[in-house]
Amino acid sequence: MTKHAAISPAEAADRLAIRELVEAYAHCADRRDAKGQMSLFTADTHFVVYMNAKDPTPSQELHSRDELAPVFADLSKYDATTHFVGQSTLFTLTADRATGEAYCLAHHVTLDRGRRRLMVASLRYIDTFVKKDGEWLFAERLLYVDWFEERAP
Repeated sequence: MTKHAAISPAEAADRLAIRELVEAYAHCADRRDAKGQMSLFTADTHFVVYMNAKDPTPSQELHSRDELAPVFADLSKYDATTHFVGQSTLFTLTADRATGEAYCLAHHVTLDRGRRRLMVASLRYIDTFVKKDGEWLFAERLLYVDWFEERAP
């Protein structure tokens, strides 16, 4: 853990903006706002999914904001989702670049022949953020699924 005897107002604002970026990602996912979710990324973003966090081979790798559209739109197959963003840590922070990690419990509800099913996934994101024109964006987002379970709610 980093000790902060004092931080500048600019650093405090950057830390808050990055946390709000992480939270906006979850909010857009739960509201099925794929366009809003895509707008949180740089045009040349790198997005990598590891459905098994212990497997070094990615399940999916995307190389632009436009390639994110079908991934985010795919959330519409769920009746409802709720993403609880937990702890987040910044590893590095400069005036225009940062790296960090965020945890999330993702709840996905499906309806199958009138029966509800719940899938809960423990996610970790390793992020690289960039500040462009005064706005923090995801430049790279590595999504790791640490575990998941399915059950009746």
